[in-house]
Amino acid sequence: MIFCVEDEKSIRDLIVYALKAQGFEAVGFENGEEMLMQIENYNPELFLLDIMLPGIDGIEIMKSIRENPKTESIPVIMLTAKGDEFDKILGLDSGADDYITKPFSVLELIARVKAAIRRSKRKSDRISDRLELIKIDNLTMDVSSREVKVNGQTIELTFKEFELLKKLIENKGIVLTREMLLDEIWGFEYGGETRTVDVHIAAIRNKIGDMSSCIQTVRNVGYKFGDRSSKKG
Repeated sequence: MIFCVEDEKSIRDLIVYALKAQGFEAVGFENGEEMLMQIENYNPELFLLDIMLPGIDGIEIMKSIRENPKTESIPVIMLTAKGDEFDKILGLDSGADDYITKPFSVLELIARVKAAIRRSKRKSDRISDRLELIKIDNLTMDVSSREVKVNGQTIELTFKEFELLKKLIENKGIVLTREMLLDEIWGFEYGGETRTVDVHIAAIRNKIGDMSSCIQTVRNVGYKFGDRSSKKG
């Protein structure tokens, strides 16, 4: 089941029709309030959210989705008529898995939906192999509650910052390229530059204080999570 929130009826009907033609179950909603009321009655596998909506906007809907234990891991694709990079980054940092700028082709929409669902299933298949509580030196990461502490103090990370730090820790000692991190955290459809990774790494380092030296820069390649005593790049 795919939930689509789009206030323009013609676009909403087109999306629902296209999804059903590809074998998906799909339901369209005119606003976020209607959709949020139905979450408990269904088990959606993906959300398509327009950013500009009457009442609750797409960003607020997504925050509600990410705060609900039932839906927090379900992929979200944002639909937006805006071309401003800030709006795209805001959506991704708030927890979106991908975005599509209007106008878009039906083929592009279906391709991105299928890719997001594939990534979600791969991630779900790996959950049983991951530690729910990770502790490295003075840093503790609780994956289930999405809480990070350094020296006992809770660190506020954005959705993408948390995912990026978790990916580095899960691959401790392994160099991850910027392109690999963009693929894994933002999704390969994200057309942003690798500078996005650098900006988020800098923000994480600033927030985790004396544990920042664990995030090491590998010049011209990417980053890895190492020992605290190692020199920060």
